[in-house]
Amino acid sequence: MDKPRERRRATAWARATLGQSAGEAAVQGADAPGPAGPGSAPHLPVVAAGRLYRYVSGIDREARPMTAQELAALGDPMATLLFRHDRFPLTLPDLLASLPPPATAAQQVYLIGEAGQVPPATAPGLHRDLRFAIARAVQGRDTDLLISTGADADPATTFLQVAAWDPTARVFNYYMRITPGWVWTGNSWSALEPGSRGNGCFDSHVNGSVVMKELKQPWSNWQSQAATIQLAPDDPLRANPLYQQLSGAENLELTVRALVGRWTAARLAAVTATGTIEHPDRLLRHLFTTTSVNLASTATQSSTITPTGADLPLPAGFWLNTDLLLGAPLALPVTAGLPLAPATHYIDSLTAFDFHLEEKVSGFSRPGDTFFAFVTPEAAHEDNDVVRQLVQLGIIPAKFAVCALMVDFTDPVFSADRAQLMAYVPTTPTPTAALAGRITQAILSAAARLPATSPEGRFAAAWALPGTDWPAAFAQRIDAYLTAAAARIRTQDGFFDCVRLAESRRREFKGMRLNEFDLTLPVTNIPAAEPRLAMLEDATVIPQP
Repeated sequence: MDKPRERRRATAWARATLGQSAGEAAVQGADAPGPAGPGSAPHLPVVAAGRLYRYVSGIDREARPMTAQELAALGDPMATLLFRHDRFPLTLPDLLASLPPPATAAQQVYLIGEAGQVPPATAPGLHRDLRFAIARAVQGRDTDLLISTGADADPATTFLQVAAWDPTARVFNYYMRITPGWVWTGNSWSALEPGSRGNGCFDSHVNGSVVMKELKQPWSNWQSQAATIQLAPDDPLRANPLYQQLSGAENLELTVRALVGRWTAARLAAVTATGTIEHPDRLLRHLFTTTSVNLASTATQSSTITPTGADLPLPAGFWLNTDLLLGAPLALPVTAGLPLAPATHYIDSLTAFDFHLEEKVSGFSRPGDTFFAFVTPEAAHEDNDVVRQLVQLGIIPAKFAVCALMVDFTDPVFSADRAQLMAYVPTTPTPTAALAGRITQAILSAAARLPATSPEGRFAAAWALPGTDWPAAFAQRIDAYLTAAAARIRTQDGFFDCVRLAESRRREFKGMRLNEFDLTLPVTNIPAAEPRLAMLEDATVIPQP
């Protein structure tokens, strides 16, 4: 097999050059890190028709047929309705036809494309990479299949991947079609194990759950109530029955939130069942680090903004983790509103920083910002959901979670200071009831030997607040910060600093495997070698120490 020379951007899995599908290259692993090593050739067998194979990237050296016992242990609809009955549909139409007919509203079809808002007539060489996402309820009223596939490509050769909920094991099983068969690529627990974490499909499903990067309004890049993906009048996709059934991404948001919550609940129930948590660090990293992100933007189309137009509210998640700090169960009583930027500063920034869209493969380039203005990473819903449920279950106190977040609440993602506190999280089995106390005591002990400005010192100062006073005290800090930000963003220097900070966070995102498509983010003239930036509580922006 020739070494792959291009990565299939919809999953960042390898695409081979000799007629092999993206999934086939991924399973054969020519450039996948794992036991065989990056770039080595593991000499895997050819996938045969009518079989389900196992290949968990980073764990398995080669793909192998699943045994009857392994197949019997899979309880999701793909296994119980298809694979156990020797049914292996190889295209999306065949897969949908092989499932029981959907009841009313039991199937929803969605469409996404990062080039979807580029008028086709203006960019004839741009490959649009449109994809369908299909949510299907097969074994009940709740969605148990999420199917992803190319919408503007041959169904027989484009990628076809499925996340399927197993109600018995309470995990998602991940599958992809490797012509002429299917491969099980792991389940939700595989995403958390060191060998497979970050490999194969878990380069994006990093915490074992389903992913929708653009989760919130305006659901950038998705067909939604906020925007319609543009097609040429004669685009054959218009005749596709699935296209004619499209739903808006505002509905998919609800489905994804529910599915993420389902896996989080199952995971926490499993890891706390004995009263001892085997790997506390795997839970607390959702609080102290950025395991993933969502992408947020304004709800304003960039092309409609004029220098004399209305003020621009930047995404709430740019300023702080509003979902976690202001939402239940933490619900700090913040009263300040979000800062508003003068439209003229945004317009000036497009020229000053040479904003443009660029797609390297096709050579496409166009001046300006993304379709919705000011796309920026924000705290991931999947991280927030773990923290939220940890608090609701009493595994960590609300005050503990808030004290950790308030160490540097002005930097809701990619915080080096907050990540430093992971050093105090046990990596060995710890009684559930003692977990938060042990971490707190370890941080407080370290703080006694460190400067008050250290992350440990800031946590200790926050922890020292009296039992009933801390919510109001933290809210006052956030109010003061938002007030300062509201004033500073009204100056050009202040807004330009926010642009630089957003670009710094976008650079961090570009280093993640979630970054699959060039047109997801704008390109600027800010050098890639610029230091990572941080926001302070007085709303000034500085290089991170």
